[in-house]
Amino acid sequence: MARPNILFIMADDHASHAMGCYGSRINETPNIDRIADQGIRIDNCFCTNSICAPSRAVILTGKHAHINGVKTLGDRFDGRQQTMPKLMQDAGYQTAMVGKWHLGEGGNSSPTGFDYWNVLPGQGDYHNPVMLSPAGEQQYSGYVTDIITDLSLDWLDQRDRNRPFMLMCHHKAPHRWWEPDDEHASLYAAEDIPLPDTLFDDYSGRSQAAKEAKMRIERDFMYRDLKLVPPAGASITDTIEIPDDLTDFSLRPVDGEPVGFGSRREVVEWLYQRYIKDYLRCVASIDDNVGRMLDYLETEGCAEETLVVYTSDQGFFLGDHGWYDKRFMYEESLRMPLVVRYPQEIPSGTSSSYMALNLDFAQTFLDYAEAPVPDDMQGRSLRPLFRGESPTDWRTSMYYRYWMHLAHHYVGAHYGVRTERYKLIHYYGEALGTSDSIDESKPAEWELFDLKTDAAELHSVYDDPAYASVAADLKDELQRLKKEALDFE
Repeated sequence: MARPNILFIMADDHASHAMGCYGSRINETPNIDRIADQGIRIDNCFCTNSICAPSRAVILTGKHAHINGVKTLGDRFDGRQQTMPKLMQDAGYQTAMVGKWHLGEGGNSSPTGFDYWNVLPGQGDYHNPVMLSPAGEQQYSGYVTDIITDLSLDWLDQRDRNRPFMLMCHHKAPHRWWEPDDEHASLYAAEDIPLPDTLFDDYSGRSQAAKEAKMRIERDFMYRDLKLVPPAGASITDTIEIPDDLTDFSLRPVDGEPVGFGSRREVVEWLYQRYIKDYLRCVASIDDNVGRMLDYLETEGCAEETLVVYTSDQGFFLGDHGWYDKRFMYEESLRMPLVVRYPQEIPSGTSSSYMALNLDFAQTFLDYAEAPVPDDMQGRSLRPLFRGESPTDWRTSMYYRYWMHLAHHYVGAHYGVRTERYKLIHYYGEALGTSDSIDESKPAEWELFDLKTDAAELHSVYDDPAYASVAADLKDELQRLKKEALDFE
């Protein structure tokens, strides 16, 4: 069997529970679902650090954040190190990177290991974005998701058809500020999106870290987030404040008339609708463009010999626990979507519950490329899972670490272990000299969740005597995983 082409499509902050193939209550994604329907859906794919730049560095290197050097958004990626794209080039693949890079620009942080690259600076803009390439800056007219797809298809058209390719197509959407294109701007306008069951979470029975995090729909959105006109004397980057007395309180969309409210709950539900509809509109554009990519492969006659992967750099809170954003080790943030199609090897319409990590992606692609895998990579090829095999020695636990102590939404640094049933999280309360963190000490805290009886992670049982032996075993496993990951800090 010839080595496959690899088309790797990654969105930013696209939670799996906003995808039809994962049983979403709030969304349909027919083109992304095509990949799952014709291939496999991985039900337990997790990131090792739920934040953009670190996840991307893990995918490029197959190494944990503390090894590849990108633990926070403030760390610049050193492109001189070994990366999967370089190894793919060595194996004879044509390589390209288009879209969101988010690992620094210029010097040693620009993309390396790619025959072609054209990327957004930083987060990039949704409309008329500037993009960077070896030729310099260029501004494009149009919507960023369409442009990234256009550039990806242009490169595919110009490739050497006698050699396999690996294209990394990285979309900006649906990252904050959630700006949809004109085509989808009115999508969902006449309907209400179902509310999350935990929208009004009161954070009782859990850590102070959960209570203190500043990502609540109820109190932490900016006027800019929801395209609202700020009141006199305020700016679009000011936080929306809901007063106790709602008599004279209203919110005015930039595209509509002021809206008044009868209760605080009514305000929160309205804010949620504003947020989630724009988020889903951005996802709809991604789905359309995934369809364009899949149609291209079929038209070119190379769909059968192309490994197509769709994922996101991490999960996202879609009103779950009353939050937006990510960072926490809770399921909605930790879990990544992963659907894969390769007709020559992957049975269609299948799924796997084995535990996969973004740490595994590099080794998986090298496996398909028949390229040597360096001993210092820390993941494992997912190819056996894709084929429907049941490896007896597969991992049953995973290690997570978020390093950005109290910066960006005041989420405390933490690490933890997730097994098939339990999750143990340790908020260690210190910045430990990490960049892009606030040097403020917090009391150390533990959370333990029994995912079988508390899938929504609403009640920590860490202090429950009935779980004392479970907690002790998980602490042992956590230390084993830290040592295995070479994390000694």
